Amino acid sequence: MWIDAVFSGGGVKGFAFAGALQVLEQAGYEFKRTAGTSAGSIVAALVAAGYTSTDLKRVMSAMDTDKLLEPSRKVRFPFLKWFRFYFKMGLFSGDYLEQWIADLLKVKGIESFSDLPKDCLKIIVSDVSKAKLVVLPDDLPDYGLDPDNFSVAKAVRMSCCLPFFFEPVPLYDVNGQKSLIVDGGVLSNFPLWLYNKEDELPARPFLGLQIIEKEAEFKEYVKIKNAPELFRGLFKAMRNAHDDRTIEKFKGTNIVFLPVDKVKTKDFQISLEERERLFQIGEDGARTFLKKWSY
Repeated sequence: MWIDAVFSGGGVKGFAFAGALQVLEQAGYEFKRTAGTSAGSIVAALVAAGYTSTDLKRVMSAMDTDKLLEPSRKVRFPFLKWFRFYFKMGLFSGDYLEQWIADLLKVKGIESFSDLPKDCLKIIVSDVSKAKLVVLPDDLPDYGLDPDNFSVAKAVRMSCCLPFFFEPVPLYDVNGQKSLIVDGGVLSNFPLWLYNKEDELPARPFLGLQIIEKEAEFKEYVKIKNAPELFRGLFKAMRNAHDDRTIEKFKGTNIVFLPVDKVKTKDFQISLEERERLFQIGEDGARTFLKKWSY
């Protein structure tokens, strides 16, 4: 049976998606359209390109996550590192991630969005210069770019540009004005709304796969005691504001919750054992969901 799927952000916790997809595939589901933010955009792009859950487990197990944290080779001294951070606005370039995705997509004959079926993949990014959410490839004409010829790997990289960790990616609009593009999770960490059109019925059943903190599905209150906690609270509020209404509407019917503990979004140096544990969390979450799902 064909369904559409939306994948949330979650950093390395996104390894759990591969386990969930394996269970969904075994239950007979195939994916017509996919969408995602941040780590979810990686999975969405690979699934759209034809990767199965078995393929995803293989490439995720083999991925050298340490290389994600390789700064420019030109940066050899601490002072230069922070000098570069100040002007580049990120400790790490993101080049390795983009190349890793590009190599995986190329195996399936995918480079630009024109190599995929029309409208089968949507990727969420954030334009912090214009303070707006951007859907790729749909909104690329606003920047004077042809959606068909835009690199899928670059779109994924943009969606994964965790602020201050990875350098923002510049885009220029039709007037030549520069925008800095960062992680889609800044403005929409779980874009389930893409397939929830208020004025029309969905083309087919859809599921959202959401990484959550264990035991925190419906957590509403966070006690804030200091400035860093205030910043985190503001960031979380911005990230969730666009999604909360849709999540509330579908949390009992169309969302596969994947409760992950002991792993933080920025824990890029993750062991093989921990990856296997995340795969299992994904499998368990999907099995629990399918026991009660009716479409």
